[in-house]
Amino acid sequence: MEKRRWLVLVILTWMFVFSAGRELKIKHNDCGPIYNHTLATILVRYASTVYLSDLSELFTWTCSCCNDLIKGFEMIEIIVDVQHCLQAFVGVAQDPNAIIIAFRGTQEHSIQNWIEDLFWKQLDLDYPGMPDAMVHHGFYSAYHNTTIRPGILNAVERAREYYGDIGIIVTGHSMGGAMASFCALDLRVNQKEKNVQVMTFGQPRIGNAAFASYYSTLVPNSIRVTNAHDMVPHLPPYYTYFPQKTYHHFPREVWLYNLEVESLVYEVEKICDDSGEDPTCSRSVSGNSISDHLVYYGVDLMAKTWRRCKIVMGTGVAEYSRTDLGGNFILSRDPATSVLKLNVAPDTGAKPL
Repeated sequence: MEKRRWLVLVILTWMFVFSAGRELKIKHNDCGPIYNHTLATILVRYASTVYLSDLSELFTWTCSCCNDLIKGFEMIEIIVDVQHCLQAFVGVAQDPNAIIIAFRGTQEHSIQNWIEDLFWKQLDLDYPGMPDAMVHHGFYSAYHNTTIRPGILNAVERAREYYGDIGIIVTGHSMGGAMASFCALDLRVNQKEKNVQVMTFGQPRIGNAAFASYYSTLVPNSIRVTNAHDMVPHLPPYYTYFPQKTYHHFPREVWLYNLEVESLVYEVEKICDDSGEDPTCSRSVSGNSISDHLVYYGVDLMAKTWRRCKIVMGTGVAEYSRTDLGGNFILSRDPATSVLKLNVAPDTGAKPL
């Protein structure tokens, strides 16, 4: 018994020294993007705020989860694709000094229905300019064939003109993570941006092994954070016996999970290998939890309701909006103008998307 207690004490001491008493990070020697815990806890806030339906608060950055928790951020543009229930924003942050692009995850119908649909998504689209690379047309089209892409690119160009050559960080949760990945690839390949970083939370697989290989070469500074038994990173399914015909994650994964030793629980942030499908990370457990999908780093990543897509927009920001013939609209401001200090009270009603 004494020997066992001594062994446990040694293990706990070692864990405390290397985890600073808070988290245990397991690293590999192979090269890859550098995971930054502090940056992750900042970006997950942006991935959370983009779910807001009150566009007045989001545009003026006055929501409770905005300026109080993420200071020094200036919103440039919010894009809402009404027809496809999509939302994204572009702004500039002081810390990190970068253009931030955030995509909202799914909000239509219910998260349960959306997850069930992921089981049946087929690789049915050849990615342009990449031999043998295949993706699902729904993931691809959500970014490339909606009003989201032109709105994002326009806002990035305007930010570039005013703020100069600063980096770009793209983030999103769930389906928003998939869109963020396609956006980053677009910025690197088609817009010739050099400094593009990606960090997503709970995103699904979006392409096959050939696509993952191209992606990791073109957008090497990419991190996919997964959480415990989150279902979505396991979907669409990966079939071990058909590696070239199945979906395949791009690297690099960082897997969050709890490690229990005696009565103590350690929060582990495991940096996985460069395969994209490390069998010792999230693939080592069953993906059976919706709740693990909806909370990362203690931050809620979800809409307040999974019913109809809707927005709330006060009259004070109407002058900053423009709408196309399909009802899709953009809230936009000139980066050269002073930061908005509008005293805007949201309308009591909601406008359905």
